[in-house]
Amino acid sequence: MAYITLRDVQLAFGGPALLDGANFNLERGERVCLIGRNGEGKSTLLKLIEGSLLPDAGEVSIQNGLTVSMLAQDVPMSSGKVADIVADGAGEAATVLKAYHEASDACTLGDMEACDHMGNLQHKLDQLDGWALENKVNAILSKMGLDPNADLADLSGGRKRRVLLARALLTQPDVLLLDEPTNHLDVESIEWLEKFLMDQNNLTLLFISHDRSFVDSIATRIVELDRGVLRSYEGNYSRYLDLKAQQMEAEEKQNALFDKKLAEEEAWIRQGIKARRTRNEGRVRALKALRDESKARRFQQGKVSMATQDANRSGKLVFDIEHLSVSYDDKPLIKDFSALVMRGDRIGLVGDNGVGKTTLIKAILGEIEHGGSVKTGTQLEIAYFDQLRNALDLEKTVMANVSEGSDFVDVNGNRRHIYSYLQDFLFSPERARTPVKALSGGERNRILLAKLLLKPSNLIVMDEPTNDLDMVTLELLEEMLSEYKGTLLLISHDRAFMDNVVTSTWVFDGKGNIDEYIGGYQDYLEQRPDQKVVDQKSDVKKAQAKAEASAAPKKVKLSYKDQRELEQLPAEIEKLETEQAELSDKLADGSWFVSDADAATKASQRLAEIEELLLEKLERWDELENLSKGN
Repeated sequence: MAYITLRDVQLAFGGPALLDGANFNLERGERVCLIGRNGEGKSTLLKLIEGSLLPDAGEVSIQNGLTVSMLAQDVPMSSGKVADIVADGAGEAATVLKAYHEASDACTLGDMEACDHMGNLQHKLDQLDGWALENKVNAILSKMGLDPNADLADLSGGRKRRVLLARALLTQPDVLLLDEPTNHLDVESIEWLEKFLMDQNNLTLLFISHDRSFVDSIATRIVELDRGVLRSYEGNYSRYLDLKAQQMEAEEKQNALFDKKLAEEEAWIRQGIKARRTRNEGRVRALKALRDESKARRFQQGKVSMATQDANRSGKLVFDIEHLSVSYDDKPLIKDFSALVMRGDRIGLVGDNGVGKTTLIKAILGEIEHGGSVKTGTQLEIAYFDQLRNALDLEKTVMANVSEGSDFVDVNGNRRHIYSYLQDFLFSPERARTPVKALSGGERNRILLAKLLLKPSNLIVMDEPTNDLDMVTLELLEEMLSEYKGTLLLISHDRAFMDNVVTSTWVFDGKGNIDEYIGGYQDYLEQRPDQKVVDQKSDVKKAQAKAEASAAPKKVKLSYKDQRELEQLPAEIEKLETEQAELSDKLADGSWFVSDADAATKASQRLAEIEELLLEKLERWDELENLSKGN
């Protein structure tokens, strides 16, 4: 018997049904990832299973005796002792134990009523096995590396989520529900969470996540909530993409056949009486049914349409950073950092929360004081995506935030009405008139993107742009940034996003030092000097493999930037050679110097430049070819 079963579940809140006859089974030991577009109802589904919501119709069935625990998406801002917050996960036992300790303290001070009350509380604790609770709390906090006496308010976002996870796991649930568990976590915390969940024997998981690396590592099955219906796809996210493409193709063919039949019947009913003498009531009723089915059909939510606004190219040098240092309260946050940022670089910043990633960005942009120097290149036009959403006025509408009061916006030289532009980001005219404070995190991120992309830029700075975005929008953002001609500075905890976008990575060690690595996050893991192995056997195997590999030439994986350069060099060389041949022919007989001396002189100078460029490019081609072949 399945642990959890949904049968024909119906749920709506005034608009289209979030769940429209949904069916679902969760079996023991499965790790199921629930995915879907923003606003489809994923968190609502978890609340139905948890029991805090009831369906309008249908059945949510949970196996008898099964314990279900949920880790909510929002991290609390309140304070409190970590051990007490975790113990609260035990429900009544925690309440009784806390009351017992309070009565004990009062009894010690001479309160006889408290002493009498202790007897009743002691009996309840015996029934609830509450005496073991403290040991359980200390054991799980030790396992998660948490201080039981710390105040929740003083912890980072990642540590707070560990506290909530400890609370959810305290009662050793059979099923754990996780709503965006990686949101606002740094990469180290996400990797810790991955390992921790995989090490929990027999724990059944149902979780929501937009982090594709996390999903690929954890999930044994993907379930998509799409237009009120749950569809299951065996395997991880990569497998889901293949199966989903096949399903969408079949759906489009089916819809096309339906539309064709409806059009034929509509044409028949519009014919004159003579042409319709063969009509019968059955055919008319069938047409009415087709019309009703067409009206009821729910189309998949559209995709965000996004593109950057063209700006003049910046100078080749974007930033020359020398010995940059930043301190807070005499504590060094960034120590003696030097780097060159060139036009077209796409740099990812990686490190734990609080190590100074955002601080470095602000120092480079001149927003805060710092030691050392930053020389800024020419003609920079900067677009800044802020993780704190400071660019949004929560009281104003979506439209007012994006267009700043105007009914029209300029998009690459074309004048567009603000409603039309916002529909590219999936905001209907009605939604465009909604105050930002009423919108979800994913919708607020889309507003920031809409606002950011109205600004012509040749340098985009993005601080955690992926939080709360659904996977489809994430992939479209990836595609846009990959094609961006300018320079990118990106802070993100999304490893797949970093791997697909950046060409180099700055890694913060938390002690003020920053190291630069070629490529994305996976490239950094392969290059870092202190790469750890699981156990001593792995150490020996790796040493042997390294010794064997060093005896033969190694094929080096080129970075994304170098690979693109290698692919483009032959065409660039051919173009230069063509120009060289044309200029040589025109200058050959010397008549050009007589007819137009200035032009001929410039052509002669250009010919000399081409010879130098050809030499550089041929040498570079040879260098990259040898690197890729391991010579």
